[in-house]
Amino acid sequence: MAGDITTIARPYAEAAFDAAREAGQIDEWSGALELLATVARDPDLAGQIGNPNVPRERVLDLMLEIAGDAIPEQARNLVELLAANDRLVVLPEIARLFAALETGQRGIRRVQIRGPFALSAVQQKELAAALKRRLGADVDLTLETDPSLIGGIQIRADDLVIDGSVRGKLQKLATELKI
Repeated sequence: MAGDITTIARPYAEAAFDAAREAGQIDEWSGALELLATVARDPDLAGQIGNPNVPRERVLDLMLEIAGDAIPEQARNLVELLAANDRLVVLPEIARLFAALETGQRGIRRVQIRGPFALSAVQQKELAAALKRRLGADVDLTLETDPSLIGGIQIRADDLVIDGSVRGKLQKLATELKI
């Protein structure tokens, strides 16, 4: 399901980023999309967004009212387009992809590191340097702890996934042995 949402959101995020760059409003768009994503994630409003019995116009008006004047006119147009196509649910993913495009333009890649234990400052620094060489860009690390990985780490940078975890290796072995 997450892949489907990303597939739907990517063209919107890219178009929004292009419009923001052309207008010189990347920071404004970034803030507006983050605000709209936060509004769309609200449990009460999320229930309204996904409810077919609630008119789209009502949800749209509510979102725009909550956002107020904090969003540029073109961003309002994007929200209206999403509402017209029953795609308001992808707003958080659009905001995430927009942020990724923004950091990519600055020559920074966001990298998610998951491991069973916290990494020391020295390990983080060494890993960041290795990833910088591998990816050819500065990296912004996000670290997560997941004890179910048993050992090793998982690295995610956009579409690149490197699974060096023990759990991943065991799953691969089980697949190869058809267990």
